[in-house]
Amino acid sequence: METLAAKAGRVLLVDDDEAFLGVLGKALARRGFEVISATSAAAAREQADRQAPGYAVVDLKLGRDSGLDVIRALQQAVPGMVIVVLTGYASIATAVAAVKQGAANYLAKPVGADEVVRALVGQTRPPEDPADYSPLSVERLEWGHIQKVLAEHDGNISATARSLGMYRRTLQRKLAKKPVSE
Repeated sequence: METLAAKAGRVLLVDDDEAFLGVLGKALARRGFEVISATSAAAAREQADRQAPGYAVVDLKLGRDSGLDVIRALQQAVPGMVIVVLTGYASIATAVAAVKQGAANYLAKPVGADEVVRALVGQTRPPEDPADYSPLSVERLEWGHIQKVLAEHDGNISATARSLGMYRRTLQRKLAKKPVSE
């Protein structure tokens, strides 16, 4: 993996979750990438115009912005840029839309840095046939969503339960279970 990433160059990470940006950015930097970050669509366009990265990793949901719009803007700013879309809410429809907009690949969160690198350097392919795409299970999506909302409420279980519209005790039982793996 090191040799592939070492020649890869500059990558633009676009995600509204700054903690995720930091973790993925450090992991990609350790693998030889020069990392640039942006937390909004406007910042991503500005960075692309200024830095002309060869690669980008774009979250599908950027607050009020859509990652699909960012794909188009990045392709216009740097033609030929390899773009990988990440999302915590994977679906066949969004995968197809992302690839049609110009994304080279589409990965569902949670995702490891090595998998991102493989997608960036072309060692994995996007699903060509929607039947080949296996979305995350409902249980895995629920676990990921609960973790995201919990982080948004700084670990406050009562506030998280209210936000999710469930009883606190139900949330505690769900959190006591081990994460669903896939």
